[in-house]
Amino acid sequence: MTESRPALGVGMVGYAFMGRVHSQAWRGVGAVFDLPVKPVMAVLAGRSAERTAAAAATLGWAATETDWRRLIERDDVDIVDVCTPGDSHAEIAIAALTAGKHVICEKPLANTVAEAEAMTAAARAAAARGVRSMVAFNYRRVPAVALARRLVEEGRLGEIRHVRAQYLQDWIVDPDFPLVWRLRKDKAGSGALGDIGAHIIDTAQFITGQALVGVSALTETFIRERPLAEGASGLTGGSRTGELTGEVTVDDAALFMGRFDGGALGSFEATRFATGRKNALRIEVNGSLGSLAFDFEAMNELWFCDAADGADAGFRRILVTEPEHPYAGAWWPPGHGLGYEHTFVHEVKDFLEAVAAGTDPTPSFEDGLRVQRVLAAVEESAASDSRWTAV
Repeated sequence: MTESRPALGVGMVGYAFMGRVHSQAWRGVGAVFDLPVKPVMAVLAGRSAERTAAAAATLGWAATETDWRRLIERDDVDIVDVCTPGDSHAEIAIAALTAGKHVICEKPLANTVAEAEAMTAAARAAAARGVRSMVAFNYRRVPAVALARRLVEEGRLGEIRHVRAQYLQDWIVDPDFPLVWRLRKDKAGSGALGDIGAHIIDTAQFITGQALVGVSALTETFIRERPLAEGASGLTGGSRTGELTGEVTVDDAALFMGRFDGGALGSFEATRFATGRKNALRIEVNGSLGSLAFDFEAMNELWFCDAADGADAGFRRILVTEPEHPYAGAWWPPGHGLGYEHTFVHEVKDFLEAVAAGTDPTPSFEDGLRVQRVLAAVEESAASDSRWTAV
């Protein structure tokens, strides 16, 4: 059978955790959704030739490069997928957009507001030439989160008054956990704040349709020195019982209050020290006509309270697996839940459809910049004894 859809070659930079889940999305999206274009996994880039080749063979990429610049130069690459640490997002994304490649970039968009502004300016200029870009806030693509957004848009919650958002993990509670790149400011930009706090900021703004305009914050680093990770170089540190160590230069936890431009109040908590919590992205939104609540550790459920029920009002569980629910109808029969990896399939599907239609996908680099400005305001407030700081 002749393939009538145009093919779009994908080049991905980075093959670790995010590279693996993005690879699975590129491999599987065409088997689930009827797409207007055919994604082709053309080339994978990484610094080590041996490790990149091994990753490409495992993950399904046709070719490899050891320099992301060479990847961008290739004629068989139409889309560049950036799955590297935050310190390289701006350089790679801007170069790709300038070269006329569509770009999907992992979150947070950058390590600084200045970098995010430069990326957004490049994205605007590229869009004028028909080149598209998107920042990868995958939790927007959880069916229950998309349904929550729909309920707010339909007015089911009325006037939004309160937002409570948490992202709770525990993977660095052990003081012997090594000093990986996510614990280094020069690589990650910030700690729990940027890594997982960025997600709840975007999720809250996405569901409510409102933007944060001011914050008051606290941050803390509980363990300030850790064993050096294997292969770490260029770090200074001390020793702990004869072990080489390095300084943790990011936050372990961030707490802040915020106000939205629609008048709602918000409280936010991002920590990687919540012992027993593995990936608990939680959000509750209270409005004049109802409330909703979500926890990613039960990702196929959305809890909804309709105040119109009067004395009988209370939260009821919606199992978000019905054909009419966002994304869910493309998968399994009702009641057969989805998982983390499916959010990336949905993300790639939406991105490809926008590219094919010549429209700007969401969340845009502008959305990523908006989150970056909140992150910067939180850091500024925390450094000034929680002073109220405008976004």
